[in-house]
Amino acid sequence: MGDGVRIPTNLRTLMILEVLGKSDKPMTPTEINAHIGLPKQTIHRLCNTLEAEGFIIQEIKGKRLQASPRLKNLASGILFNARSQSSVRQVLLEVARNVGETVNLAIPKDDGMEYFDRVETDWPFRIQLPVGSHVPFHCTASGKTFIASMKPSLRKAFVKGLTIHPLTTNTIDNSDDFLKELSQISKQGYSVDNEEFMQGMIAVAVPVTDEFNRYCASIAFHAPTQRLSMKEALERRDYLISAAKKMGPAFFN
Repeated sequence: MGDGVRIPTNLRTLMILEVLGKSDKPMTPTEINAHIGLPKQTIHRLCNTLEAEGFIIQEIKGKRLQASPRLKNLASGILFNARSQSSVRQVLLEVARNVGETVNLAIPKDDGMEYFDRVETDWPFRIQLPVGSHVPFHCTASGKTFIASMKPSLRKAFVKGLTIHPLTTNTIDNSDDFLKELSQISKQGYSVDNEEFMQGMIAVAVPVTDEFNRYCASIAFHAPTQRLSMKEALERRDYLISAAKKMGPAFFN
């Protein structure tokens, strides 16, 4: 902006949130204002208001601003509105038909990944994790996909703050080993849960991204090891990759 065009008062806070939303790092009010062009006292007053209302927060060290949990919940609610949910549901159904196992869509929350939607398999033997269930970040395919989508420095800080206690004998509970796996996931574009969250269950997940290749959600399928081996599961990951490409436009169009 900054070209002499007056920004309507009721749009100013939205523009601040828009600038923060497009940034991949926390920003100072001055850095935000470089994209908007408001008077210095105005940008600081609006940022203070947004912080007081809980829409933005200061990073742990320094005075840079970033999205708060309240703003992230608002964004996810808008992203997964009724119209896009219908389109996403059709994609999940298609994947479920192709892989023959339970398929789910998970989004990150403060305490782990939340199942936003899922399509259950018709097999009588299945693992029940209903919509709304929360699962850990560190030992699920969906959670690892989310963490791997972060830049290395943010990824390291995130893992450092995690409690990565083992849930099975296969759970990686060493931060250095976990970071190595996340780096590999970032390169290969998919992650697995090899009986790390639950004994006897495996899963494969890929990220759903927006037009700027930013992470939005994880799409995954899981199955009992009695029915599907990890090798067989990985042979079906292309169905997830194809679905993820369809879901991005469904969220934003």
